[in-house]
Amino acid sequence: MAIRRQDALGYQVGLLSRLFDRALEQHLSGFQVLPGQFPALVMLYEQDGLTQADLCKRIQVEQPTMANTLNRMERDGLIRRVPDPDDKRRARAYLTDTAKGFKQDLMDKAREVPSQALKGLPTSEQDALFRQLAQMIENLKDDED
Repeated sequence: MAIRRQDALGYQVGLLSRLFDRALEQHLSGFQVLPGQFPALVMLYEQDGLTQADLCKRIQVEQPTMANTLNRMERDGLIRRVPDPDDKRRARAYLTDTAKGFKQDLMDKAREVPSQALKGLPTSEQDALFRQLAQMIENLKDDED
C-alpha cells in the first residue's frame, strides 16, 4: 500500500520545518541572521553568557553543530567568546552591542513567521495544535531516554 505524503507525519513536519526556516530566513535577512543562528540568539537574549554546552542542551543540537553556529556568529559580529573564569577549558558566549541593539526589531520580524503560519486558524485550534505538538515532543523525548 502506497503512503500518501499528505498522510505521512514525518513528511508534513519536515516540509513545515523547511518552509518555516525559509520564511524565517527571508524575514531575518536584513539583520544578517540565519535561521540556524536564531535559536542561539534567543537563548542568549534570555541569558547572556551561556556556554556551548548550555546552548546545546537548551536548543537540543549536537556539539559540532553548535560549535559551527557559534563560529559563524562570532565571525558575523553577533557574539564574542570569553574564557570561563571558573573553567578555562570552556568559553561563554556574550552578545555584542550589535546583536543587543537589534533585539526588539529582530524579534518583531521573527514573530511575523508564526503569525503567517497560523493565519486562518481560530485561537482554539491554535491552542489545540500547541498541546498536540507538546505531547508529540514529550513522546519522542521519552523514546530517547
